[in-house]
Amino acid sequence: METITSLKDLPFFFSVFVFVYLLGYLYVFRRWSPASRPLASSCLISLLHGVSAVYLAARALLSDPNRGFSSPNTPSQNSVLDFSSAYFLADLLHLAVFPSPAGGDALFAAHHAAVLFVFLTCRYLVSHGACALLALLIVAEATSACQNSWTLADARGPDAPLAVSLHRFVTVPFYASYSVCRCVLAPLLIVKMTWFYVSGGADDVIPRWVWVSWTVVIVVAVSVSVLWIRNLWIFLYF
Repeated sequence: METITSLKDLPFFFSVFVFVYLLGYLYVFRRWSPASRPLASSCLISLLHGVSAVYLAARALLSDPNRGFSSPNTPSQNSVLDFSSAYFLADLLHLAVFPSPAGGDALFAAHHAAVLFVFLTCRYLVSHGACALLALLIVAEATSACQNSWTLADARGPDAPLAVSLHRFVTVPFYASYSVCRCVLAPLLIVKMTWFYVSGGADDVIPRWVWVSWTVVIVVAVSVSVLWIRNLWIFLYF
């Protein structure tokens, strides 16, 4: 019965994210320009996901006395995987309905699809390894509040003095915290996780092709993040 109940988490969480997106688009940001409303609504669900995911993932990890890179997923860990998968599905829907005039949607869509593959295979195929992925999720989403505030302020445009001030205020703290998380903590965790898998620590519960694909997706995602924040620092000072 527990398994049957848990299978309901993904569609439920997806409906929550779609509802929040529509709430933002139709009400919260209704006075924003037509070009910025979809992005702002996407930031709203990203903010909901990021802040919630850090708390939920940390709680799920700390409540598991047997946590490890190859440990079986607990029900709470599976629920967090469903929660994050629902967000990426909802944001993929946003990208399909409201393509960005500035382009770059293909890269975001590829990122979301790759992360979905990792989360869904961990959740529904092997049912092991959630601890490693949730630890990375915490690192990745730790800067969500700052990043989405920065993005929303930028999307609001120069005609809103408060948004301009907020964007200026959060820029350096966001860049600094993002750099620490994506350029230091994430690579350290990836190296530790990869070494564990290469050493055969999970071969009896996670097929090699699965953890290899996870590693490739994670390394590529972090590498793109490092290049992105590097370019932002260069643009800021040069």
